Amino acid sequence: MMAQIQKDNDRLDLAPKKFNMWVFIFTSFMFFAALTSGFIVYSGGKGHGLNVIMPSAFLYSTIIIVLSSGTLFLASKASKALQFSKQRMYLWLTFALGIAFFAMQVYAMYVLTYKMHVYFVDTNASRTFVYVFAGMHLAHIIAAILLLLNTLSGSYRNVPQVRNLYKMEMTSIFWHFLGIIWIYLYVFLLLNQN
Repeated sequence: MMAQIQKDNDRLDLAPKKFNMWVFIFTSFMFFAALTSGFIVYSGGKGHGLNVIMPSAFLYSTIIIVLSSGTLFLASKASKALQFSKQRMYLWLTFALGIAFFAMQVYAMYVLTYKMHVYFVDTNASRTFVYVFAGMHLAHIIAAILLLLNTLSGSYRNVPQVRNLYKMEMTSIFWHFLGIIWIYLYVFLLLNQN
């Protein structure tokens, strides 16, 4: 009886935090929508097209983030089935893919700057938007990696299952959202690269 009451109290305590996550996701979505709108308005002017072929590293990072969503889904499935060793394994794989995504994005910006000579400070601000899109997304990825590490550390501690599932759910919501946002940004840049 007391365990059930504690479970119910845990669920009630976690509900406002979940709401805050959805508010954060909505504001992040609006932020990226505003950036792409700014790009459209600016690049609509004469001679302000991007005129840059996106580096292939952006494609590879897109594949990596899709794979990481898959491994995080498997971690969530394992946590619901009380398979904690599988949950940790898939969380570690997701973490490794998150680091790989981050590294590939940094490499893409390196290619833009040093091989393609597309600079952050450019007379054509459309090109600056590429760095802003990628940089702002990377800032969100850092937050997602920290959230993932928090979930991973919780899986090693003896936390109640309701909290373990809550951490998995919050991490999954944020991680999958960032995957969707990156795919949106990548497709947007591909459609506007000429």
